[in-house]
Amino acid sequence: MKLLSNSILLFSVILLTLNVSKANAFSAYSLQQVIQQDTTKKDTSKLNTKNNSSLDKKVEYKARDSIRMNKAGNIIYMYGNARVIYGDFELDADYIRYDQKNNIIFASGRIDPKTKRYVGKPIFKSGAEGTAMADSLYYNSATTRAKVFGVFSEQEGGFFSGGQSKKQADDEVHIKNMMYSTCNLPHPHFGLMISKGIATEKTIITGPVYMKIEDVSTPFALPFAFFPKQNKRTSGVMLPTPGEDATRGFFLQNFGYYLGLNDYWDAKFLGTIYTNGSYETSLQSNYTKRYKFNGGININYASTRNGIQGLEDVGKNFRIGWNHSQNPNASPGSTFTASVNLSSSSYYKATAANATYDQRAIAQNSSNSSIAYSKVLGGGLFNFSTALSATQDFSAGTIALQLPTLNLNMSTISPFDTKNRTGEQKWYQKITVGYSLQGNNNINTVDSILFKPAGLRKLQTGFSHTIPIGMNFTLLKYLTFSMGGTYNEVWNFQTINKRFTTFTDGSYTSRIDTISGFKRGGSYNLSTSMSTKVYGKTKEFKNLGNIKQLRHVMTPSVSFTYSPDFTDPSKGIYKIAEAKDANGNIVNLRDGSGNLLKYSIFEQSAFPGSFSGKQAAIGFTLDNTTELKVRSKKDTTGTGEKKIPIIQGLSFSGSYNFLATRRKLSDISFSGRSQFTDKLGITYNGTFNPYLLRDSLNGKVFVQKLEDTRYFWQGGKFFPRLQSIGFSFDYNFNADALKKKNEAYDKTKGQIEQQGMTPLQSEQLNAVNRDPNAFVDFNIPWNFAFSYRFDYTNNLGVSTVTNTLNFNGDFNLTPKWKFTFNSGYDFKNQGLTPMTIAIYRDLHCWDMSVNWIPYGAYKSYSVTIKVKASILQDLKLSKRQGFYSTGY
Repeated sequence: MKLLSNSILLFSVILLTLNVSKANAFSAYSLQQVIQQDTTKKDTSKLNTKNNSSLDKKVEYKARDSIRMNKAGNIIYMYGNARVIYGDFELDADYIRYDQKNNIIFASGRIDPKTKRYVGKPIFKSGAEGTAMADSLYYNSATTRAKVFGVFSEQEGGFFSGGQSKKQADDEVHIKNMMYSTCNLPHPHFGLMISKGIATEKTIITGPVYMKIEDVSTPFALPFAFFPKQNKRTSGVMLPTPGEDATRGFFLQNFGYYLGLNDYWDAKFLGTIYTNGSYETSLQSNYTKRYKFNGGININYASTRNGIQGLEDVGKNFRIGWNHSQNPNASPGSTFTASVNLSSSSYYKATAANATYDQRAIAQNSSNSSIAYSKVLGGGLFNFSTALSATQDFSAGTIALQLPTLNLNMSTISPFDTKNRTGEQKWYQKITVGYSLQGNNNINTVDSILFKPAGLRKLQTGFSHTIPIGMNFTLLKYLTFSMGGTYNEVWNFQTINKRFTTFTDGSYTSRIDTISGFKRGGSYNLSTSMSTKVYGKTKEFKNLGNIKQLRHVMTPSVSFTYSPDFTDPSKGIYKIAEAKDANGNIVNLRDGSGNLLKYSIFEQSAFPGSFSGKQAAIGFTLDNTTELKVRSKKDTTGTGEKKIPIIQGLSFSGSYNFLATRRKLSDISFSGRSQFTDKLGITYNGTFNPYLLRDSLNGKVFVQKLEDTRYFWQGGKFFPRLQSIGFSFDYNFNADALKKKNEAYDKTKGQIEQQGMTPLQSEQLNAVNRDPNAFVDFNIPWNFAFSYRFDYTNNLGVSTVTNTLNFNGDFNLTPKWKFTFNSGYDFKNQGLTPMTIAIYRDLHCWDMSVNWIPYGAYKSYSVTIKVKASILQDLKLSKRQGFYSTGY
């Protein structure tokens, strides 16, 4: 009913533009002839007052072929691309007849003798209204009556075509056999047929209204209808979708009420009920203020019952979502954003990701939420930000809340330099100082006790201050030096105290007590570093085809860091672990190496700080880049070149701590990327352990491998032990498909940056980002992409290998049919991961999609046929078999 009301209302807007001295037209021609009517004074008392609004005094017209005048009948005939303009009325047609005596305008097209097609149809326009096309039309400027045959016009995504319309002197519009559709063809594939109706200023009354598909009338009809015309948002009931589920029974889905509160805010209350007692409810609300902000709120609650009556498995789940974005130009210098996604741990599994069957959403083990505000202060010197955030772990049932965090960062300044300085900087003018403040108020607990006293007692509050001081300079033109130091101080309002209990076998346990009260601690370090670039000799090739040169660049850097021992108990940060022995005496506990066992009172505080032992360490890094210069095949001159980064950022890093009691040399880590072609690149990383392994024996029985204190060269080894390595790569066999997907992502992201994110744009952005098949482009005939990840770890002689392979693709069966798939391979279980198969059919003004999950816990299928245009998105036919029907 509401859809039909809007359809007829849009059509009436078109016809009501045919008022006194107005009709519609479209043309881009320049005026060639102006005819000035007789302006001799007449006795206006003898004229009909409505003539004052007719084609008064001045008419502009032209025609490409010819203009003929009948002086006896006072009629002007225009042939071939004829045009008439008076006031803001424009009319174009192949043939126009203007009867000046009777104030009648008639326009029509003609039959092309070669093609036998009707061409040159009238196109009319009035003022700022949209254009309309018709087979023919009459308009009486004296009586303001109009009659239009075979109209075709677009209004807000909808098209009106065919039939007749007549505008009366009292502004009533009579409609007969008029078709409304979102199909943009003059002869639409489907539409709502208005057999007859009357539209006035405030109401629309129609006779029978029914749907036609491919010129076939359907039984979807109304015998008559009466609609009020309201120029404002209206509220109304939303009809449910009926269906059946093998487990939960018959259902009515998304029955509810829509509230059109105002132009900036609306709300929907929806509910779904099942005959077995399950139900779901939701509240959805969107808000917007143009050029300022927009957002949406979603609150969902689901109560599910599965199983045999009397032995049901009852589950209750919830989800709270809120997104808010601010237009970047609304308040320069400050931003406010929100992305909230809080839910019970089993919500996505119980509801199949809110009936979307998104495998990634169903399988996700965590979710993140945040509400953030930032502002630039002090003319750009300071940047202040604060945020509320939450992180949920669904598998462990834990939640971490930060209520709130705050950051105040000061831009780096040179306190000894001046703005009016001339010449080069003196050494002391190169000294820079910065400052940052962090505050945190967090809770880490189980979600079941979050709002209970036991959960609130886990609150941790603290602040951290950081002051870096540095100076950079260049020595001998090629060596870059930097030196400085960092001071860090933490303020915590909760500390811990550990109580240890020993046992006869030498083991011990500890009990932690949380102590409220303010405690502070400070630490600092001094550092210096040096780096340079070493360019290898360029190797030129003359007989290797397109390969011309090979270039290698190394970037070595060395650093030294010193910090005193902050684990000394006299500094008040660390305590020695103490316990009573069997005689009741207090003894100090020691670790496996015989050292005193210590613990920090800030271990479980908001800011544990960086209170390490005494350190004097040298750090080293070597970064490598190797580029290949080849001839470019795209350059037709034969002189073009391009660079291929064969090794991109292959770096090795480690450190040696002179003051460490053990493990002075750290593990050596490496990482890099190699790009072989424009579409194939490999990313890799790993670590080498420089220490040997030794056997741990219980008598003569081997127990396990342990790390020795000897280095690998001391055991006769030439290379350190490979402790871990991993590499990954992805490949797309059709680069155009990847480019199209990225363009779709960038386009949606660009709209968000310019206008702010709407809920629909947010969902589109997430869908395109997480699912390559979410963007369907029929212009790309085929596409196949895959990604692979390999990881190897060796922990004290115990090795683990993991492999991950994912693939997706699509291809056109015909220019209008597309087949897509998305799956992967589980190397551990030696089988395919859950697969999603989709078939799309482009039906011009309709879309048909078939989605199928052939196996797994969420085995399901759905068939949907819907109208493309957003104005008729509710006009669809759907068939779905839910995953509940599989017995899971």
